[in-house]
Amino acid sequence: MTNHFDLSGKVALVTGGSRGLGREMVLAFAEAGADVVITSRKAEACEDVAREVEALGRKALPVSCHIGKWDEIDALVEKAYEVFGKVDVLVNNAGMSPVAPSSAETSEELFDKVIGVNFKGPFRLTSLVGERMAAGEGGSIINVSSSGALFPQPRFGPYSGAKAALNAVAGAFSREYGPTVRVNTISAGPFLTDISKAWAPEKRETTQSAIGRPGRPEEIVSTALYLASPASSYTTASLIRVDGGLY
Repeated sequence: MTNHFDLSGKVALVTGGSRGLGREMVLAFAEAGADVVITSRKAEACEDVAREVEALGRKALPVSCHIGKWDEIDALVEKAYEVFGKVDVLVNNAGMSPVAPSSAETSEELFDKVIGVNFKGPFRLTSLVGERMAAGEGGSIINVSSSGALFPQPRFGPYSGAKAALNAVAGAFSREYGPTVRVNTISAGPFLTDISKAWAPEKRETTQSAIGRPGRPEEIVSTALYLASPASSYTTASLIRVDGGLY
């Protein structure tokens, strides 16, 4: 049977790829045959995951990059194309979701930082890579959004707004760079990644969802592989909820 999730000969770039859902996707792409560009703010963490990728027999390029800064994004793209010559799969996974004391007490600095990492950076990175994909052999772009955009909560206003903008822009990019570039969104619910260590114990065990529990990090993999691979050749401008049937 044909392996529809086969990524042999492909190059994937994953932001926030050194831990959590990003790391799970990096390793899954490598196991499916892809070489991977791993980026996050901490170079050492990227290098650690790069060694895991290489142990799977694939090539890895660790790059430190603050995804909220356009000059660093530009350098990231140039480095990826310098080393691999192409990017076939882009995953905009890096994000941040700090809790503000209140909307009125949200500082301009915090607001700009949240918008920068969750929307401005992915917008820039998609623009640069999507344009090159469209001029070449096409590709797949995956935005990792959040249930917070669909079910916004108090004190998360900037985060919810940024993720809602990320949801919306996928449609614009899918038309700008289509038909050979597909742009889709994963709307992730609560997952037991590093950030969950700060949750109250009961929130680590139950959620207001149909499945009734937070997701395990590896449970993001099948959706990411579907969207990255030829299996989703007729899927674009779509939002897939991976949240256990939240609310």
